[in-house]
Amino acid sequence: MRNVTVKTAEGKFGQSIHVGSHELKGDELPEVGGDDRGPDPFEFVLAGLGTCTSMTIKVYADRKAWPLASVEVEVTGEKRDGSFLAKRSIRLVGDLTEEQRARLLDIANKCPVHKMLTGKIEIESSLVG
Repeated sequence: MRNVTVKTAEGKFGQSIHVGSHELKGDELPEVGGDDRGPDPFEFVLAGLGTCTSMTIKVYADRKAWPLASVEVEVTGEKRDGSFLAKRSIRLVGDLTEEQRARLLDIANKCPVHKMLTGKIEIESSLVG
């Protein structure tokens, strides 16, 4: 897995995010003082869950040679009483049986990011330089 490097950028909350050769921007919404130059940190987590879900479903269906034309995943989130609720809606396009659709929903819950977010997470922090 490649390292992710994040540095402060323009504005109150602006961030420059580097992953390998990719550059992304992070920010906050204007209602909390940001300039909306990129997703907020929670939106990046939701994007990771949606991306992993779609990839996992597609790879599984391809391996089974099931007629899945495309996958669309919409993920929303909300903070609730000291916890966070992610809601994931999955649209499967293709001539799938109900049994195949049910199996792909089960597979969605096995995507690596889903497993990481619902499992034990440890974070080690240190100061450098």
